[in-house]
Amino acid sequence: MSLSILNNPASLAAQNELGITNSSLQNTLFQLSSGSRINNGADDAAGLAIADGLRANITALTQSSRNAHDGVGQLQVADGALAQVTTLLDRAVTLATESANGTVSDTQRTALDAEYTAIKNEIDRIGSTTAYNGTQVFTSSPITLFLSDSGVSSTIQVTSGTLSAAGLLGGSASASLAFSGTPADGDQITIGGTQYTFHTSGSFGGTTANDVLIDGNSNPVTALQNTLANLVAAVNGGPGAGTVYGAGTTANNEASASSQGTAVFFQATPAGHAVIAGGGTIAATVDTGTVETFLDTTPFASGSSTSLANATNAQAALTAINAAIQNVAAQRGQIGAGINRLQSASNVINSQTQNLTSAEDGIRAADIPQTIANLTKFSILEQTGIAALAQANQSQQLVLSLLK
Repeated sequence: MSLSILNNPASLAAQNELGITNSSLQNTLFQLSSGSRINNGADDAAGLAIADGLRANITALTQSSRNAHDGVGQLQVADGALAQVTTLLDRAVTLATESANGTVSDTQRTALDAEYTAIKNEIDRIGSTTAYNGTQVFTSSPITLFLSDSGVSSTIQVTSGTLSAAGLLGGSASASLAFSGTPADGDQITIGGTQYTFHTSGSFGGTTANDVLIDGNSNPVTALQNTLANLVAAVNGGPGAGTVYGAGTTANNEASASSQGTAVFFQATPAGHAVIAGGGTIAATVDTGTVETFLDTTPFASGSSTSLANATNAQAALTAINAAIQNVAAQRGQIGAGINRLQSASNVINSQTQNLTSAEDGIRAADIPQTIANLTKFSILEQTGIAALAQANQSQQLVLSLLK
């Protein structure tokens, strides 16, 4: 064995091995303290890339689950509001049934009608003020929920419905009719049991253009026809207005329109005077030869223009209320279906999150028993390395003994 004081290869080897062991020991302690096998790219570059991708998916899915729960919350608010509306309508049924009874006096019907009006106003308030997180609940626009796993995204649209669509909030519609006929101030019509008086106006002395104007709101729709045989105006699918012009000598034509989902029909036939019947259908009969203008502005939309002022009105109101109850029940059914759909989507998302979390954990998480075993091994190696380094450093002391 050669002895050298210039270099100590044994000591250098022991130092190198001791450094490797110390680095492994520190990395093992880091894994135990963090619980993660991969703490930087050097630990496992490919594993880190896969685990980070899975973590991004998990984060997106977790928020998507929250989005679905928010949608469920909004629909539950809508369902709760409609449940209260149903309670109010049940009370309205009681009032209408009582008012339709022949033993009730006019004074009592006035009191019943006052409560009935208050119920309609409360339903109106519920429809216009019910909100979730500052967002109006009862709108015609569906709720769009965004779901994503960071790679693929999708949307779910659910609707809480509108009370006006259910025929509860009502809506204003102006109806102006001009037909050939003899002017008669004071002619009456009946809509849903309520009488309305027409006031006539216009120019007289011959055949003139006939027109039908239906005004739901500020969204005009105009159609032109050249003959009375085709005098038809239709506005469907929402608020709007329609105007039709024609010329002829015989009023025997029909025009129809829709305002807030409620159809209104105007029909004129020769001879007679204004007779209008049916909640939502207007029929007018007039004489021919001159000009007669019927003007009427009536708010209507299922139960909005009903009253309990007399027994006939109460019976008509009862029909409208029952229809409204059916509409509300249908909307609650749609809301319930939406809640079930969102809850199913949330369950699927939660299952995906669980599976991806398990996959990420298998890649990233430290195997604690194996890591503890490594800690014990590297601790022993560190101690033996220190002892070996001490022995290597002692070997050069032999050179001094040769000099004595």
